[in-house]
Amino acid sequence: MSEQEQAKIDGILQAHKYDKTLVIAIMQEVQKEYHYLPEEILSYIAHELKLSEAKIYGVATFYENFSLQPKGKYVIKICDGTACHVRRSVPILEEFRKTLGVTEENPTTEDMLFTVETVSCLGACGLAPVCTVNDHVHPSMTPEKAKELIAELKEEAAHEN
Repeated sequence: MSEQEQAKIDGILQAHKYDKTLVIAIMQEVQKEYHYLPEEILSYIAHELKLSEAKIYGVATFYENFSLQPKGKYVIKICDGTACHVRRSVPILEEFRKTLGVTEENPTTEDMLFTVETVSCLGACGLAPVCTVNDHVHPSMTPEKAKELIAELKEEAAHEN
């Protein structure tokens, strides 16, 4: 871990007063920063909070929202709950995967720009079918809108570089 990364993690730990009872909140902040939970950072957190690595990994693997795998800059979640499913969320998922060249087994693009995931429910049933990009809701999604959204995100990413 670089000195800069260590300083970043130390800042997160300090903000939570090195309180081991706040380990979930600490891990949420780390994941927000990195889009996943890097192994070396989890080990560092365990050491700093005087917790076993097994305890830290137990928390990381218990909660579905935590990821131990690197994710893209844009995490696209397609809802496949009942309301979205009956309003044809599957073709939307298929369009995202086809356009980005990802699969269920390999959900992240090689350039680490996109990750495509399905979720059981996003809690926006009245807007079905729904997807989110980094937790921003996109309602009434269609395969055509999915293509447009990808183009917009690629353009946004290009302007940031």
